[in-house]
Amino acid sequence: MSSDYVHGYSAKECSRLIDQATTLTELLHSDTAYPEGSLVLEAGCGVGAQTITLACNSPQANFISIDISKESLDVARKGAQAMGLKNVAFQHADIFNLPFKASSFDHVFVCFVLEHLSNPGKALEQLKRVLKPGGSITIIEGDHGSAYFHPDSSYAKRDIQCLVDLQRQTGGDSLIGRRLYPLLVQAGFHSVKVSPRMVYADMSRPELVDGFVRKTFTAMVEGVAEQAVSQGMIDEESWDRGIEDLYRTAEDDGTFCYTYFKAVGLK
Repeated sequence: MSSDYVHGYSAKECSRLIDQATTLTELLHSDTAYPEGSLVLEAGCGVGAQTITLACNSPQANFISIDISKESLDVARKGAQAMGLKNVAFQHADIFNLPFKASSFDHVFVCFVLEHLSNPGKALEQLKRVLKPGGSITIIEGDHGSAYFHPDSSYAKRDIQCLVDLQRQTGGDSLIGRRLYPLLVQAGFHSVKVSPRMVYADMSRPELVDGFVRKTFTAMVEGVAEQAVSQGMIDEESWDRGIEDLYRTAEDDGTFCYTYFKAVGLK
């Protein structure tokens, strides 16, 4: 049921995910905290890039973090151990076939996962099943259609579209941020609230320019170069020009905008 992970599982991708989590901690997680004694399911924890923030923000809550990739879980487990976290347990599991009884969790957290799934609605139904009545689900997703920048570049936009198209080929949807409200409502959640979280970077915010524009977004696009060129979506020269133009937005007179969407609903 799940699609192939378009970004792959390389060490470079692992580093990108950690850079992304570190850079966006305040923007995405400042209002995420769970009460003492809560049991929280983190579905699709990957390399644990978000796990550390979750566990540190709610030290009196307990987390079970699952992923379908054993290799990613190994990285996540080592990262949690290095931080001395005692409130997280890692488990190999498929989001479409969760090995938990109904109404097992007080809360569910999902970040950058639904965009990679061929049937996000079915995943939400599974997550709703294991959530206790009255419990919350929190979902964070990006939307590559929200990226705009200065200097503008048709080459850069074409590179981004290649990523969107490649993800669609694997059954995913990199524009899913705009769909969170209807997806949650259709899955049966109520009191759904969605808040856009815009990243705006210029040289007055050098940490965002480096952490987001260079190391998160452009690195993400750059990572699908081989796939895009080999499939004939774009020629190599045009691709390289697009990447160069994305990096150009990180110079002194450049600007970059991108929007994440954070949704919270109740069972």
